[in-house]
Amino acid sequence: MNKHAALSMALLLVASVAPASGETPKAEKGYSISVFAKGVKGKYTAPDSIAVLHNHIFIGYGDGNDPTGADDKSNQIVEYNKEGQVVHIYTVKGHNDGLKVDPYTGKLWAMQNEDANPSLVIIDPDTQEQKLYKFAAPPAAGGGYDDIAFRNGHAYFSASNPANNPNTFPAIVEAKIVGDTVEVIPVLDGNAKATDVVTGDKVTLNLQDPDSMTLTPGKDILLDSQGDSELILVHKPGKKQSVLQIPLSSPFGTPQADDTLFIPSDDGFVLVSDTPADTVYKIRKEQFVPGTAYTAAVGAPDTSGATVGFVGVLDLNFGELVPVVTGLKSPHGEGFVKTHEDDDDDDENPCNQN
Repeated sequence: MNKHAALSMALLLVASVAPASGETPKAEKGYSISVFAKGVKGKYTAPDSIAVLHNHIFIGYGDGNDPTGADDKSNQIVEYNKEGQVVHIYTVKGHNDGLKVDPYTGKLWAMQNEDANPSLVIIDPDTQEQKLYKFAAPPAAGGGYDDIAFRNGHAYFSASNPANNPNTFPAIVEAKIVGDTVEVIPVLDGNAKATDVVTGDKVTLNLQDPDSMTLTPGKDILLDSQGDSELILVHKPGKKQSVLQIPLSSPFGTPQADDTLFIPSDDGFVLVSDTPADTVYKIRKEQFVPGTAYTAAVGAPDTSGATVGFVGVLDLNFGELVPVVTGLKSPHGEGFVKTHEDDDDDDENPCNQN
């Protein structure tokens, strides 16, 4: 049996045993799931992005605030230790979505207002000081900025909520801080040429929902265009970059994906935020396989309109997601926490990039 056929059979098997939406989350054989943290009503709710720095976990809580920042409210970014105990709470003006640790400075980058009027807050976890940076110009695509990826000393942002269809404006930009502002230059256009990994066909993209980003083990940028149900891989971003389109599939129909996490170590646990459930879960396995990709996703609505949120192993060659946890409501952010910090042997990227 070839790899593609084996994966298809696995998908059918999982589909036959997966619970319906709204049931208690269920882990497939070999995995376990438990609660890591929950929102606190009246203080912080709706967990989303997760960033990990050594033994500390930072979780951005959206509180259901306006993603354009028009309500003039603030969000909380809660710092935990790996046992799930609160260490510190940061109050950040705006609606937080993207949250990443700069692996070169150890500072936390928090993107605010992903739908419009974006701003960037950089937090020093050592001093707990934070600084606000405005953008030198509004996003060319007409929306905001969402997620962040760091590569070879450069910072990249996804340009979210584009205002045009087709989207002919940048979907990924490179960002530079100049004084108190952020300046950006285009990296990937929303209508860039790409190769479909499944068919090998040349395609023209139309990225209508650029969202989460991460760095692959090969240091390529992996962008999720959530509403388009596809991942975009940018190999060697720059003048000589190449682009791959990865259409997604799952036992629950064509899924909409959020974060993708590449496992950095065999020893540790995965965190995933289930935003409407107001819960961050811990997923364990006896031994993870480094380099394996896990994606948080929501399946297509069934005939009754119900959906299943799940976390699945991602096959980048076929875009297939094989669920390992089902019964979630709508999972979003992911992070990996190493059980033993001294296992970290990546000198250039000592921080979790997911």
